[in-house]
Amino acid sequence: MNNELKDTTIVITGGSSGIGAAAARILAKKGANLVITGRSADTKIIATELGCDYYLVNYSSFSDVSRFAQELLNKYPKIDFLVNNIGGIIADRRITEDGHEMTLQVNHLSGFLLTQLLQERLEESKAIVINTSSYANVVGKINFNDLENQKNYSAMKAYGTAKLMNILHAMEINRRFKGVRATSFHPGVVRTGFAREGSSLAKWFYNSMLKNLFMISPEKGADTLIWFITGEQAWREGEYYYKKRPGRKNPQANNDNAQKLWDKSVQLTNNFTAHTL
Repeated sequence: MNNELKDTTIVITGGSSGIGAAAARILAKKGANLVITGRSADTKIIATELGCDYYLVNYSSFSDVSRFAQELLNKYPKIDFLVNNIGGIIADRRITEDGHEMTLQVNHLSGFLLTQLLQERLEESKAIVINTSSYANVVGKINFNDLENQKNYSAMKAYGTAKLMNILHAMEINRRFKGVRATSFHPGVVRTGFAREGSSLAKWFYNSMLKNLFMISPEKGADTLIWFITGEQAWREGEYYYKKRPGRKNPQANNDNAQKLWDKSVQLTNNFTAHTL
């Protein structure tokens, strides 16, 4: 282990598997002070392996996300990096306990809420926020009159739209938060379990032998994320990356939509963002 990232606090949501866990292992070797989240017992196993803190957080519950934010604020006086890495494809349209469509809440709103609740700490720390997006953003389409995907629900389209929202969120953080830089990236098609709640076709693809032919390892998927954190070279704030280069973005990824989505997201999480932690 080296001390390249000594005294650097990095929060990785979705750090118990996939690229989150792969990144955590690499960053732990660089001496980072890590905090990871997950939903399963695997979270404790990985945290024990790495000697880092962990929290079990359910992203389909704003109360759980709010509780987690409070725990971070209580324990960590400085947060250098926040990695919003939760995401997945949801086969059928479902509603969360907060009354929102599951894909929208898990992939976008809960990460947005967490970032909002940590705003002051992130600004004090001059932090960097990194959102895990996807190439699927190009098939997304934001309809501001139907953010809850009530009309003609499609799992892949809903997922692509949420990944577009991750890009827009990062773009707008740079304008709204003082001294905080943000970016987003596509990790590639990675051998992970993110499609476990997806359609039968998606689950078959991710569990078939084809995954070894067409998918990359979580370690390779985490490469751009590590690049952002270690500062191997300059990257542009607000930009969306793939393999350390600007990636292909949906035409809707513009400043006007970023501002509009932010305001809508504040409204949708208002019961939790309206209160000071």
